[in-house]
Parts: sequence; C-alpha cells; structure tokens
Amino acid sequence: MVVLAGGTSRRFGSDKLAAPLGDATVLDVLVGSLPPGWPVLVVGPRRPLVREVGWVREDPPGGGPLAGVAAALAVLRSAVVAVVAGDMPYAGPAVATLVSTLLTAPPEVGAVIAVDGTGVPNPLLAAYRTAEALAVLPPSAAGRPARLLLEVAHVEITFTDDVVRDIDSPGDLPGRE
Repeated sequence: MVVLAGGTSRRFGSDKLAAPLGDATVLDVLVGSLPPGWPVLVVGPRRPLVREVGWVREDPPGGGPLAGVAAALAVLRSAVVAVVAGDMPYAGPAVATLVSTLLTAPPEVGAVIAVDGTGVPNPLLAAYRTAEALAVLPPSAAGRPARLLLEVAHVEITFTDDVVRDIDSPGDLPGRE
C-alpha cells in the first residue's frame, strides 16, 4: 500500500496533509482508514502518524506523484500495489475494492483505477500489477504526469464523489465548503 505524501500544497497555502480533520489530520484520517493488516509505505517527508508506516522519498524530493510511485516501486517486493494520494482522506475503503478486483481480474488487466462521478479516472487511486506499472514508468519520472500510469491496461470502477474527494484548498475541508 503506497500513500503519496510529498506534495507542496501550493493551492492550500500550508501543509494540507497536516490540516485538522475532525480529531486527526487529513493524512491520519486516510492512513487510519486503510485495511489494518496491510503494510503502508508513505512517500514523502517523515511526519508523526497514529499508524506504523514505512517511509521513502521520491527522487528528487518534490519530483511529483509519478516520481513518488517510482520511488515506492523501487523498494516494494509485492506483485500488486495499491496507490492513493495522501490528500484523499475518504479513499481508504475504496482501496480494498480496487485490490480485490485486480486480484480476480484476468492476467491481461494490469490495473484497476478509480473513476469519479464525472467519469475522470484517477491513476493516484488505483491498484496495479507491479510489473505492469514499472513497464510504463519513464527512466526519470520526476516532473512527469501521473496520467502516464493510465497506459497500463486497466479496468475502471466508479466511486461516489465522497470517496474520491481530495483536499486541494481549505474550502475542500468539511465544514468549510
């Protein structure tokens, strides 16, 4: 399980993953909602979390989400990897669905990707067969668009907007709409 947490939060104005959400932070809400038995690897700067996780940094730091995926895949040794952006606090329940769908899919399906209510696929809320994800990564992933992961042969699952909601500005936090 990979959580991407290396962004700069430019639109938010401060560290959006540290923003309060209920009694926790945006990142803690997400990490706490991931399947409990799964190991979690967070890509980004170390920060306190309520759950035990592993850490890795993208190269270069701040190199973008595709660089984060590349950094995680360089150290993981699993055949399947789930990816979620750290600013999607409500996406945890979708992760198990994505992974279980991929595990039962035919071998030619290399990924299962979440889609929002408007039909937009999100390569940062997905489950990938590791070999297929590695095959589409460019030699240098820094600064390259995460949508390159959509080149993996995939199926899509539509989730409600609550599940795929991300926090990009303070107005995206509940109670501040």
